[in-house]
Amino acid sequence: MFDLNNIIRPNIKALKPYSCARDEFKGEASVFLDANENPYNAPYNRYPDPLQWSVKERISAIKGVAIESIFLGNGSDEPIDLMYRAFCEPRVDNVVAINPTYGMYEVCADINDVEYRKVELDEKFQFSADKLLAKADEHTKVMWLCSPNNPTGNLLAENEIEKLLQSFNGIVVVDEAYIDFAGRDSFAKKLSQHSNLVVLQTFSKAWGSAAIRLGMAFASKEIICVLNKIKYPYNVNILTQRQALALMKEADKVADWVKTLKAERSRLVEELQKLSLVVCTYPTDANFVLTKVKDAQATYNHLVSNGIIVRNRNSVTLCGNCLRITVGTPEENKILLNELHNLE
Repeated sequence: MFDLNNIIRPNIKALKPYSCARDEFKGEASVFLDANENPYNAPYNRYPDPLQWSVKERISAIKGVAIESIFLGNGSDEPIDLMYRAFCEPRVDNVVAINPTYGMYEVCADINDVEYRKVELDEKFQFSADKLLAKADEHTKVMWLCSPNNPTGNLLAENEIEKLLQSFNGIVVVDEAYIDFAGRDSFAKKLSQHSNLVVLQTFSKAWGSAAIRLGMAFASKEIICVLNKIKYPYNVNILTQRQALALMKEADKVADWVKTLKAERSRLVEELQKLSLVVCTYPTDANFVLTKVKDAQATYNHLVSNGIIVRNRNSVTLCGNCLRITVGTPEENKILLNELHNLE
């Protein structure tokens, strides 16, 4: 049975968090003289809301997640790092992750001096909950799943994720950076069913806002309280908060972007499969296509020499001779395909 008190680090449980000026007073006033701010150059002279309540209210309405179950960070990388800092004792605890997957899970493990255990996906890029559980022991605190996965692009089997959530007494993180391009509901809808579930999403992909660095974590209010306890006081700046609020007023435009990109994804896959240099394209639920070619390095070099940058994944587990190709605009995709035709 999952019990948050059993996995939180003792020093974090005992930690008295820093209390900033905007924690102690919330609301409107005519004169602010509490935070040692410069009184000039409004509005940038004032510290931003440390818990980003206005942004969370809009996200709550869009995502259907309670405000108390939302954490906002400097990209998804911040909550990824905080999971280690909150729950994993350095040189004692470990985490388990699928392989291949998003590289920051392992980088953050190395930074925090936490053992990172990999479980290889099968030939269809799917995972077995039993295999992940077999890799775990009493010191395993977190399991990492990315769905749709990066770099493979596919959704992970829903029944295996459910099995892991029900069987593992630690935290299961489901990173859904690409979920808006998939044909399945977010696991955020299942937060009330699983107290050990953390779902990550981002403004970087479907929302077209990688530059503002805004990531979201959805979890029980108890887990969110732990993350808020150890985050930096003003981790999301006012420019990011304002841009996010403005963007969320244009949710219909974002939906149109996603619709266009999904149509272009289908067209790109169809055209790639016609090329003799392409061995196969793997099924994708993301805004990119993992494509196996006859010679990844030669193809990559040719594209780079013509000003087209894709990602060479040849050295990644199970991805030999594979290129990861992001779905661009119709014009960008046409340029890519024309250059690949020139290589035939």
